[in-house]
Amino acid sequence: MTNPKIRVLIVDDSAVVRQVVSTVLGKDPAIEVIGAAADPIFAMDKMNRDWPDVVVLDVEMPRMDGITFLKKIMSVRPTPVVICSTLTEKGAETTMQAMSAGAVGIVVKPKAGLKTFLENDEGDLVSAVKAAAQANMRSMKASAMAIRTVPTKLSADAALAKDVRSHAMAETTDRIVAIGTSTGGAQALEVVLTALPRVSPGIVIVQHMPEMFTGAFAARLNQHSEVEVLEAKSGDRVIPGRALIAPGGKHMMLKRSGAQYQVEIIDGPPVNRHRPSVDVLFRSVAKWAGRNALGIIMTGMGNDGAHGLKEMHDAGAKTAAQDEKTCVVYGMPKEAVKLGAVDQDIPLQSIAELIERYGKGGG
Repeated sequence: MTNPKIRVLIVDDSAVVRQVVSTVLGKDPAIEVIGAAADPIFAMDKMNRDWPDVVVLDVEMPRMDGITFLKKIMSVRPTPVVICSTLTEKGAETTMQAMSAGAVGIVVKPKAGLKTFLENDEGDLVSAVKAAAQANMRSMKASAMAIRTVPTKLSADAALAKDVRSHAMAETTDRIVAIGTSTGGAQALEVVLTALPRVSPGIVIVQHMPEMFTGAFAARLNQHSEVEVLEAKSGDRVIPGRALIAPGGKHMMLKRSGAQYQVEIIDGPPVNRHRPSVDVLFRSVAKWAGRNALGIIMTGMGNDGAHGLKEMHDAGAKTAAQDEKTCVVYGMPKEAVKLGAVDQDIPLQSIAELIERYGKGGG
């Protein structure tokens, strides 16, 4: 018996984009495009008559914006949604709001060069839809409810004028945390990072996300977290109270300089079809931090990070995987468990506590 096709609805105000996305998805035998709509009003009418398995959704449209429509879908009948966004600063910020509201993936909308898009990027679009179709929407809804609201951070300038001279010893840390995640990870990371106290071990993160979106993602998390969250640059130090997110389109590796950890951002071919790759980060952590690290693999499709986590485990690091019940897609953690790379399974809501306990010297 063959598996039923993934039924997709495309919602975008550009007729050209609707045609391109329909063509790309329609070439895959596992996907059926059941319709396309120019805006959410038309889309909801179609959905009420024939509900799709996955929605590919633009974020900037007339009559109703994509985020409002996304929230409506999630309140009526939670459905996997892939955001189709332009690679602009405004588009990235809006997309991050959509991810927080429950979208499970991102594809970059072509602004020009549709032929190139068809030839080079169709795999990313198809993969995003297939990953979305596997999403556990119950877990996605629970993640949204678990996100803690943190007051917007003010800088120290609000209380004390900045003194450009340094009067302190350089900070360092012997213990670091490495996290890898993909589909469903944007919301899951928000759950984890917003629950951490300011005094937490240094964290390095790979979240599969297109370039430019990682900067907006880090900025959003930084605004709502007590820890400092930054899109990483080469030479950035891994210190307590800071989380560094690998930039989209680049690999991130941990390095050690004396008693200090720092990151190096490099070009290179995709690893496991991803750049940044979790395996690249985890392997570097195994090499340079060894038993002084905690590795955590979270929700995501595929196997990126599984072998790297095994290398960390074999180097003496503590390791954990998000459990199946709370994963949006139990792919990456499952593969790590199968390899014997995981010391413990842990629900999403307990990961921040694990990190905090590890930073204090516990397991």
